[in-house]
Amino acid sequence: SGDAAGSFILRLARALGDQRIRVRVLAPHAPDLPTRETISGIDVIRFRYAPASFETLAYTGTMAEQVGASWPARAALLSMLGAGFGRALREQRRLRPALLHAHWWFPSGVLGAAMKHLSPLPLVTTMHGSDVRLARSTRPARSAFRWVVSCSDAATSVSRWLSDQAHAIAPAHPPPRVAPMPAATELFSPGPGRERDRLLYVGRLNAQKGIELLLRAVAEMRRLATLDVIGDGPDGESLRSLASSLGIAERLTWHGALPQERLAPFYRRAAALVVPSRDEGLGLVAVEAQLCETPVVAFESGGLPDIIEHDASGILVKDFASAALAHAIDDLLDNPERALELGRAGRRAALRVFAPEAVALTYATIYRDVIAARSPARSAATESPQRP
Repeated sequence: SGDAAGSFILRLARALGDQRIRVRVLAPHAPDLPTRETISGIDVIRFRYAPASFETLAYTGTMAEQVGASWPARAALLSMLGAGFGRALREQRRLRPALLHAHWWFPSGVLGAAMKHLSPLPLVTTMHGSDVRLARSTRPARSAFRWVVSCSDAATSVSRWLSDQAHAIAPAHPPPRVAPMPAATELFSPGPGRERDRLLYVGRLNAQKGIELLLRAVAEMRRLATLDVIGDGPDGESLRSLASSLGIAERLTWHGALPQERLAPFYRRAAALVVPSRDEGLGLVAVEAQLCETPVVAFESGGLPDIIEHDASGILVKDFASAALAHAIDDLLDNPERALELGRAGRRAALRVFAPEAVALTYATIYRDVIAARSPARSAATESPQRP
């Protein structure tokens, strides 16, 4: 509940069912979650890897922070790898799938690559953003990343920028194919209540997300806009202090992290969603806003140009500076008719690229291609609802 990554993987799994592909999900356990359940027709198996009080690495977005901060978390990570490998082998023997799909090269891709040494199953590995930043971080991480890519029958990434980043780390292999994750079209749609000078930020409160520049931009704007901040993270206290020092604290509302199903009213109310990230892998919050016909203002960073065509379906700011961001937001708020047009165009673009059925068709094609390449006689197996 509330896990955005889990929600788009579940959404993809459901949509793949319409392509006559059955998906089963293997994932780490976390406190208060069952070890087995069926969600929207998708069988989910969660493996235990530590005592309950230490099973905190998954579904929080803080795995890297936890592992960097404590030895118990590092031990839990090693245990996760070992337990995940053992459980994956058992489930592979029991279920006999046609293909493995690992989301994030670490840790899931590492498990998939290790299994390739014991099983002939094709492996598809998808990079989402944070995992590629991890791959860039150290020489051992780069080596491990290259090994996972070399073991994968197909690698995909959720944006063109991320594909370029991954290819720069592993240039001996083809660049990952661009295949985004599906958006929650069933949750996000246009509605009444738009407020002309109300801005919205949705995301983690950390340096990579660039919210410090957004706070400075709000202080520098001509218009006295308000800002809703949805999310939490390690920089929360320092950002609140910055807002006070900038004299804008009374115009900000801090909502903390909210589950995805509670976000739509915020998107519909906002005059604009601002995405000030430095190197966003894709930025599904921008897609969610577009589905609500909320215009998006973002830095021309990472995978965001895959979502936003400047001045056609949103606003991209080239200069990574608070003054440039403030000017772009002021200009948008000064022109409500333009904002309305950008919002409508954004929704059309989002539906075309990120609708679950479109994304599922892309992945179904990738699956069938790699299965056919490995064993032409077996490619017909993907036409059965029992596989992969």
